[in-house]
Amino acid sequence: MPDQQLFEKVQQVRQQLNTVIRGKEEVLKLLFAALFAEGHILMEDVPGTGKTTLAKALALSVSAEFSRIQFTPDLLPADILGSSIYSPKDGTFFFRRGPVFTNLLLADEINRASPRTQSALLEAMNERQVSIEGREIALATPFLVIATQNPIEYYGTYPLPEAQLDRFAVRLSLGYPDEASELQLLRDRKRTDPLDAVRPILTCEEIRRIQEEVRAIELENSLAEYMMTLIRATREAPEIRLGASPRALLMLSRCAQASAWLNNRSYLKPDDILPLIQPVLAHRLILTLESRHSGISSASVLEGIMKRIRVPV
Repeated sequence: MPDQQLFEKVQQVRQQLNTVIRGKEEVLKLLFAALFAEGHILMEDVPGTGKTTLAKALALSVSAEFSRIQFTPDLLPADILGSSIYSPKDGTFFFRRGPVFTNLLLADEINRASPRTQSALLEAMNERQVSIEGREIALATPFLVIATQNPIEYYGTYPLPEAQLDRFAVRLSLGYPDEASELQLLRDRKRTDPLDAVRPILTCEEIRRIQEEVRAIELENSLAEYMMTLIRATREAPEIRLGASPRALLMLSRCAQASAWLNNRSYLKPDDILPLIQPVLAHRLILTLESRHSGISSASVLEGIMKRIRVPV
């Protein structure tokens, strides 16, 4: 069973985030599943739905370092990683670390930067290190990237390359709140900003301990085979040009383990896997040109695959 003291602290953080982003409990669960699975998050939604606010609220709920980068077309890799600075006082160079050296990095509007700048994050997201001037420098742990992008605005944007999309554990969308939640949001902000009341509850060390517990969650062979069958089916579907990678299988498994932990269990059930299939896999699939021209989506192809494959009981 999960450490009950840690489990209760996570529930407190979820309750705290619920006061900032109303009516999005399932999104918050995905957020924590990715964090505890040591994955990264891509939030794709229209402006004004609370993407940046949610990232800030999570950062304030953890005693950790937080950095934000506003991605723009003129942003350079050195603006993310850091660079060597000349010191005229002693005639030497010293390395000034960039904002990537943090625990939680908010990459706001990531698709506004050029592909060259976007690629500066690839090594950091996958290997938790950066290579600068022939040196490999390890990043802090935990290290989480929350990237945001607007899916309907294309002017001045650069689509994320497949290699980078594959490094995001989940893609999620906040969407518009329901009527009751939106009315409560209006009342919450009548006099103050709910972010002002957010306080640190979890520490980095506690997050590392949760991540260790997640890795120890039991995975039955039948569930492992079910996930592998799903992944392989995406590679064989005629509508898909590029199916899910082995990294996708590993991330689906780890996120499912994190979901079991969040459900206060030390073993997996199918209910831990099924809600994660779309958020973990859909953004990794590349459709054929014919499928895209026909209006077929990755989500609909996945839905068909899920219906064909028997779920273990």
